[in-house]
Amino acid sequence: MECWNALYELKSCTNEIVLFFLNGETKLGVDCCQAVEVITTDCWPAMLTSLGFTSDETNVLRGFCQSPNSGGSSPAPSSVKL
Repeated sequence: MECWNALYELKSCTNEIVLFFLNGETKLGVDCCQAVEVITTDCWPAMLTSLGFTSDETNVLRGFCQSPNSGGSSPAPSSVKL
């Protein structure tokens, strides 16, 4: 059942994913990242490619969502004076 819920969540965050690639926005919601993670790791690793994403795009999404600062929870970068 977790896989189907993740697929449903992925459908609801399609706009976020499109903007992520088209505009270079480096933020995806936590729920969207969790859906990507569950689907590509626990359910159907090739699901995103069957939904029209390339293998490279799938890898970018997975890498972004697996990073510690992903999911829209990263703080703004602070400036450091050298």
